[in-house]
Amino acid sequence: MKNYTWTVTNLYTLDTQTETDYVVNALYDVVGEETSGGKTYTATLTDTATFEVIQGESFIPYADLTDEIVVGWVKDQLGADGVSNLEASVGGMIDSQITPPVSPENTPLPW
Repeated sequence: MKNYTWTVTNLYTLDTQTETDYVVNALYDVVGEETSGGKTYTATLTDTATFEVIQGESFIPYADLTDEIVVGWVKDQLGADGVSNLEASVGGMIDSQITPPVSPENTPLPW
């Protein structure tokens, strides 16, 4: 069974007229892990989420942000299908490690 971990690795901020350190970009990793045949396989996908500055919305001070809060924003922005698609991509990378694809050989012509 594959396990997925979402982690924010960098935040990019802007100062607005009403707030400082408003998060506009979050760089995040989706890491998948699966143990098969006594060996653990991992794969990572890195992407960036972009957030719009929306005046009047509830604002969490930068110092109060946690990985869990920002990952929640990223997942909300992606939606359930987007989250599933990213995890499926990472899962496919792991599957390719467990069972590498077979590449055709350039076989000499028989004549």
